[in-house]
Amino acid sequence: MSNSQPSYWDEATTHLMKRDRILRKIIPMYPDEWLQAPADPFATLVRAIIGQQVSRRTAEAVWARLIEFLDAQTTPQKVLSFNAETLRNVGLPKRKAEYILDLATHFDQAKVDPDAWHDMDDEAIIKELCAIRGIGRWTAEMFLIFNLHRADVLPLDDAGLIKAISQHYYSGEPVSRFEAREVAQAWTPWCTVATWYLWRSLGPVVESE
Repeated sequence: MSNSQPSYWDEATTHLMKRDRILRKIIPMYPDEWLQAPADPFATLVRAIIGQQVSRRTAEAVWARLIEFLDAQTTPQKVLSFNAETLRNVGLPKRKAEYILDLATHFDQAKVDPDAWHDMDDEAIIKELCAIRGIGRWTAEMFLIFNLHRADVLPLDDAGLIKAISQHYYSGEPVSRFEAREVAQAWTPWCTVATWYLWRSLGPVVESE
């Protein structure tokens, strides 16, 4: 990959391989891969909204169509030049189109300040983002991981993470949030990195480009 890895990546992988027998096997399988450089905050959140409760393939297809529709100008101003019905032409459900327009309004009217997020703790950012229509905890956590590169995010609402924990730690048996959290105790303070490698074990990780 062309981008440099997050500053904490080597320390995190060393810790995780010492503490977790599964990650000790998985991490060396991807020696030259890590979180990509963050995209624009607005674009990251739009992509996260698109990815809510749909398969990765579906989300990728809708994102690609939206980028083409916007002439690669994924900005609040460009998005606000269309209405919800027009945005539905790229395959967005009506509600998600409305969410993206509301998000664009927040950015356009400076109701949010992305620059301030760098100095806020994770829960404060999650609280602020969840106040925006259509953004829940999962979406906010994806933003913390892919845009802010926060090191210790554990997205227990993520189906991919739960699937990987089931597959690698419980022989494919169903896993509760409590059981997932128990597994993750060994990962602190690098839950983001552990999560990323478990996602990667299921297939290429789709970043918020």
